[in-house]
Amino acid sequence: MSETYDVPPRVRAGSRSPIQSLADWRAAWLAARDDPDATWLRETTSRLAWQKAPSRGLEGSFHDIAEAPIRWFSDGELNITESCLDRHLATRGDKIAIPWEGDEPGAGGQLSYRELHQEVCRAAGALRAMGVQKGERVIIYMGMVPEAAIAMLACARLGAVHSVVFGGFSAEALRDRVRDCDASVVITQDQGVRGGRPIPLKATCDEALEGERGVTAVLVFQRTGADVGWVDGRDVWWHDCVPTAEPVTEAVVCAAEDPLFILYTSGSTGRPKGVVHTCGGYLTWASYTHEVVFDLREDDVYACVADVGWITGHTYIVYGPLCNGATTLMFESTPLYPDAGRYWDLVARHRVSIFYTAPTAIRALAAQGDDFVTRYDLSSLRVLGTVGEPINPDAWRWYREVVGAGRCTIVDTWWQTETGGIAITPIAPATPVRPGSATLPNPAIVPVLMDDQGRPIVGPGEGRLCLAQPWPGMARTVWGDHPRYVSTYFSTFPGFYFTGDGCRRDGDGYHWITGRVDDVLNVSGHRMGTAEFEAVLVGVDSIAEAAVVGFPHALKGQGVYAYLVLQPDADITEPEALHAAANAACRQQIGAHARIDLVQLVPGLPKTRSGKVMRRILRKVAEGQPDQLGDVSTLADPSVVASIVAGARSLS
Repeated sequence: MSETYDVPPRVRAGSRSPIQSLADWRAAWLAARDDPDATWLRETTSRLAWQKAPSRGLEGSFHDIAEAPIRWFSDGELNITESCLDRHLATRGDKIAIPWEGDEPGAGGQLSYRELHQEVCRAAGALRAMGVQKGERVIIYMGMVPEAAIAMLACARLGAVHSVVFGGFSAEALRDRVRDCDASVVITQDQGVRGGRPIPLKATCDEALEGERGVTAVLVFQRTGADVGWVDGRDVWWHDCVPTAEPVTEAVVCAAEDPLFILYTSGSTGRPKGVVHTCGGYLTWASYTHEVVFDLREDDVYACVADVGWITGHTYIVYGPLCNGATTLMFESTPLYPDAGRYWDLVARHRVSIFYTAPTAIRALAAQGDDFVTRYDLSSLRVLGTVGEPINPDAWRWYREVVGAGRCTIVDTWWQTETGGIAITPIAPATPVRPGSATLPNPAIVPVLMDDQGRPIVGPGEGRLCLAQPWPGMARTVWGDHPRYVSTYFSTFPGFYFTGDGCRRDGDGYHWITGRVDDVLNVSGHRMGTAEFEAVLVGVDSIAEAAVVGFPHALKGQGVYAYLVLQPDADITEPEALHAAANAACRQQIGAHARIDLVQLVPGLPKTRSGKVMRRILRKVAEGQPDQLGDVSTLADPSVVASIVAGARSLS
């Protein structure tokens, strides 16, 4: 068993959390499991500003989800911006809502709750003047500037459905999302700035929208002042229309189950899924998990250094913190710019007390040495969090001992785009922690481990992680394709939500996430389908077939390993050039974050006689376990396996 660390006294001191001990956690968890209606009606009415308070809790179950989607608080009415902004004005109007740290150290600004409310109302007025109405879709393709959060909230103010697209995605990826949700407006900026380099957001947006007639307006925020292309009659500068817009002071009334946003996540089929989150249940879960897991206090400075293009940024930069009246920092740059002390400089200057980042960043910073940490005053820190992928014990210990100096606790959080918020996690003031373990489920989360035959595993064991009961923050559907939602998440183990992750449970009920068991890669916290890579690779000259799998990577968590079969007439004298061409194609068609780490040229792929590629063989080879390939006798040509294993050894 891994070593266990109790909660440091400094973390317990002054805690206001309703969960102060494992006994408190167990009581809360059992109440949510056994009486979800009473539990979550109580939470939602105390946390959110409802215009019409709900009387119904949960409707539906995982057993009939194909015919009757899950619903929470369905008779309630609200506009989520009143929970995030309006209700704070009387008591927190002058409190800093968003401090912004720009790309250069010390550059940026801040917005109070009163100023943020005014900006959101003006932006909503500008969007309404462009014709945006309740239920319409708006794409947001921006960097990490406060205006991105303002744009999200302005859409919500109107009851419009926003879909934020990560600023690193390509024009093709952006175009696919515009088309899938039938967006009428896109909000972008002239350029992003990250690590001292400009990111051509407007140019990429223009390329994506070439020939697209459904988008009638593009609202452009000016970040750098760079010259950009312009389409008269479509493009509008933010600074020309938002400051002078008629403010939308009366928020549009929405039903609890109205869509709030669509967020696209990679699927194993290669076609991204537009996951839909709704207003009432999502915000309840975002508020609850943010406050309880991190032990939020009124004077905290909270910093989640993710991007709003991902679910982490939605839930734990914008919606959860603002609903809770917190000070939530937005960060535009990277952890290594201008050097490996950037995060810790930020913590010291802003006096951050809760810090939330990805294991990838922690590993990269640990490799740079302790001096980049110890030169800064980090005494303000109380809670450290990790998100996006499992964290290895060595990185966990470095984070606790070097960054936290043993004074902080670590909340190693497991969750997904589809869960809407944290699902399995330590609770800061209550849970003894173990390096690499996500520990225990949040109230409302009922995990079940399944074996290969679909039977629940009782007690300690390792299997496929499923969830047995609905929770308020869960995604309701896939935009425009509910059958895909059902088949993706509920067909593998009927009656259960299948997370797609493997998990080990120890004798104390602690959970250890072992990674994806399907064909979706988790690289530095970015989920990408293997099929997306393969579709790009087979379009590269000289490549006939491609199979992509993940492998353990010291910095990224998972790396990308590509097996390539060349065209019969291909003449490859420089494999490095082919690798570079493959990465260039992936960058162009998927995004800058899509990079192949290892390429192996193979004579063929291990296929069954029906033509199915046996990916488990490729995974084992990529993971350095060629002695665990299992039975290969069912392959059409078993001899290719020996060639693949020999080629992999030559790469190592």
